[in-house]
Amino acid sequence: MFRTIRAHIAIPYIVLILAATVVLTIYSSNVAQDSYLADLESQLSAEARLVSESTSLLPTESAPADGIDALVKRLGQLLQARVTVIDPDGVVVGDSEEDPAKMENHRDRPEVQVALAGNQGSSTRYSRTLGYPMMYVAIPVRTSDGQVIGVARVALPLTQIEERVTRLRYTIAGATLLTALLAGLLAVFIAEQITKPVRKLTDLAEQMARGNLAGRIHTSSRDEVGRLGKAFNQMADEVQAQIEAMDAQRNMLTAVLAHMADGVLITDAEGHVRLLNPAAARLLGVDQEAAVGERFVALVRDHQITGIWRRCREINEELGETVEMGRQRPFLRVVATPLSDTAEGECLVLLQDLTEMRRLETVRRDFVSNISHELRTPLAGLKAVVDTLRDGALEDPAAARRFLDRIDTEVDVLTQMVRELLELSRIESGQVPLRLAPTAVADLVIPPVDRLQPQAERSGLSMAVNLPSAGEEPGLPFVLADAERVMEVVTNLVHNAIKFTPAGGQVTILADVAGEEVIVSVQDTGIGIPADDLPRIFERFYKADRARSGGGTGLGLSIARHIVQGHGGRIWAESVEGKGSTFYFSLPVATRAAANP
Repeated sequence: MFRTIRAHIAIPYIVLILAATVVLTIYSSNVAQDSYLADLESQLSAEARLVSESTSLLPTESAPADGIDALVKRLGQLLQARVTVIDPDGVVVGDSEEDPAKMENHRDRPEVQVALAGNQGSSTRYSRTLGYPMMYVAIPVRTSDGQVIGVARVALPLTQIEERVTRLRYTIAGATLLTALLAGLLAVFIAEQITKPVRKLTDLAEQMARGNLAGRIHTSSRDEVGRLGKAFNQMADEVQAQIEAMDAQRNMLTAVLAHMADGVLITDAEGHVRLLNPAAARLLGVDQEAAVGERFVALVRDHQITGIWRRCREINEELGETVEMGRQRPFLRVVATPLSDTAEGECLVLLQDLTEMRRLETVRRDFVSNISHELRTPLAGLKAVVDTLRDGALEDPAAARRFLDRIDTEVDVLTQMVRELLELSRIESGQVPLRLAPTAVADLVIPPVDRLQPQAERSGLSMAVNLPSAGEEPGLPFVLADAERVMEVVTNLVHNAIKFTPAGGQVTILADVAGEEVIVSVQDTGIGIPADDLPRIFERFYKADRARSGGGTGLGLSIARHIVQGHGGRIWAESVEGKGSTFYFSLPVATRAAANP
């Protein structure tokens, strides 16, 4: 019914005070009225005795009725009251205000009946004759020997008493209202003082519910409210400490999940995703925020992962398998673990990306295969020559010399391979410092092209160099480079273009400015590179099918990649099988590199 504690306290007090004052008003007015009526009755009784003594002779021959009536009217004027004299038969023989002859018989009046019986009678009633309420007091009129020969009655209107009682009631009512108002204000004040700390506690509790844990209540009272405030502050301190600890743990867990390389998903009993980290979203190719709440099956879209997850939930045991999600998708180790400490059916799915490990394993396997292949050919040649010499070729000087030249050639191949391996190892380990200096692009491109021009002519190829000169707009800026190393890159790329371009083809060397770097490209119209081999051509010892029949160690492009990356540049290739290839590498402009060493 009441919405506030203040109302619970104040309103009952006010109602109680109003009820008490109303009862007091009614009781006081009734007591006053009874007191007034008793006083009036005593007054009328005395006046009635006076009238009785004055009219002890009722109408006789010596005292006619007219004389009694005249006496009664004089007494009425003296007493300022209505005086009536009645004979034993109830006939009015005198009245101070009316003509007795016109008045009805009064024997049935209560006070008259009591007086005729010899006692004092009184009554209060509405006078039909006068038209307002009156109080009547009747005294028997006796002879000298005590015989009742009539009744003397005196009456006064009650209007004065009613007016007095009304004024008294108004006075008491006014005092009551004033007292109730003051009491109500006092009750409201007391209720306010009592409920003010409670309201503060309520406000602080609502603030805590909204996340503001810094608020505290300050109270100096030692009553129940003071102890409640102290207990509330202690509770708030403990809650704040616990929430801060939970926030720290949550932030730590969030940071761990966010920076984990492995994907983590948690599903609920209905199979919806409750949590996934950025790694899981990346591996599955989904939006992290949109994925929360989605069904696991619809999110993963892979029957192998879904099968592992379902079996884990069915047998309630940890399961782990490797999953190949497709040629262009990651290779994963999937581990599904039931969360037994939570609701039944919840599951933790861990996605470990083994793509790089698999790639490295493939590279290692290919490396072993390629280096075995590269070593087997010259070693087999050496073995054959040695066997031939041992079988008698040493006796033939011409054949022996020819076989020794073959041995020298194979040893040169092995020596070149070892030299390139050592050089690649030194470059990768950073043991070969680059001597960088501002260099013109033409000084990096023209010398290797000039050295390889005769080889291109022997292969029936045309070779062109297109470099903007310094006078052209825009001209090529200087680049910050180790000239010897960059010329090695150009030599490798041009040599490969010549080697894999059939006779009648074209090899073109271009250079252009792109932002704050210069991009050099080597284009050929050769046999091209298969799309499957293109991502791996810069790996050591890796040879595409087109290179299997050609010579070389398979280390040139890997060395070129490390040299370019050591300069802070990029190297890449574009190719269409059967139509040719284009190799690109970039070098930083000298001014930018000098400003940012």
